Amino acid sequence: MNVFIANFGRENYEWPRCLELSTVATMNAEAVHDFWERNDRDGYINYCMRHLKTASGISPTRPVASRWFNLMTIISETAGDVWIHREKEQLWWTVSKPLSPTITLENDPLPLQGAPRVYVCRKPCAAWSSTNRLGNRLEWNTLHPKAKDFLFTEGTLQKLSPDHAEYALALVDGTDRSRWHEQLAWKRKASTAKADAGTVFNARQKTIAEMALTATGTAARSNGQQELRTIKNKEVRFSVLEFERYISALIDAQDGLCAVTGLKLQFKGEHDDPELLCSLDRIESDGHYEAGNLQVVCRFVNRWKNNAIDAEFRRLIRLVQASIPA
Repeated sequence: MNVFIANFGRENYEWPRCLELSTVATMNAEAVHDFWERNDRDGYINYCMRHLKTASGISPTRPVASRWFNLMTIISETAGDVWIHREKEQLWWTVSKPLSPTITLENDPLPLQGAPRVYVCRKPCAAWSSTNRLGNRLEWNTLHPKAKDFLFTEGTLQKLSPDHAEYALALVDGTDRSRWHEQLAWKRKASTAKADAGTVFNARQKTIAEMALTATGTAARSNGQQELRTIKNKEVRFSVLEFERYISALIDAQDGLCAVTGLKLQFKGEHDDPELLCSLDRIESDGHYEAGNLQVVCRFVNRWKNNAIDAEFRRLIRLVQASIPA
């Protein structure tokens, strides 16, 4: 059994239908659906990169387009999995059924450039519930601050790690969760949340501003001057405000996940592991800080990658991931 947290459609427009029909759902642009039907990942990705835009109006990177391809597969194949959705101050959950999905061509209520119609994939599930199995309401404000970090996504969907999935199942079952709440990291998170209650900028905003500032500083120090080696010239081709907006849009497009490993990105001030903090990476290391050449990765990924060719580094990461026993 997997546990997913999810939204349904851009700006979550499909949620009312999911609630009404007892489904989980996702969409494919009309122009790329045939690629998915044929299992032509490369064709799907290349078309998206050339012709489609994200909700923020940016061209998807290869990792983002690849994640779009995966969404339809995940929804169509889910069976016996727990799905969790936050709607305002309420938490809802359901379990997907081992039934065939329905896929229909519909007008997109929030059409993107070049995609006025979409194929909507709806997978049957049990009736959505806003109470646990004991009948207690699942109120967002009553959750532990640490649980809030992983029980909500601003993106499309995320599969929870085994430990977080176990916590989510305990929440749904209404069973004791004190073994998590007593952990040092959870206690620290609770105390930090109280101390930061009056801050103006949240952790995500702070992290984005810091990434933009760091990149700008790196570019300013790198103008092709000769030392013991030649430092590659790098330019930031955004205004300050544009840069921060673009980074935020990248994180949204990546569903809050590292573009290389798929690990959940963490933001400064609300993390347990500093190696999972967001880090801005140039896809082509010789290129500039500009649209189409940036991705957000975990800090350790950026350090390990260094100046390696992106495709080759990804190949090596996949080899490592495949070698780890299930």
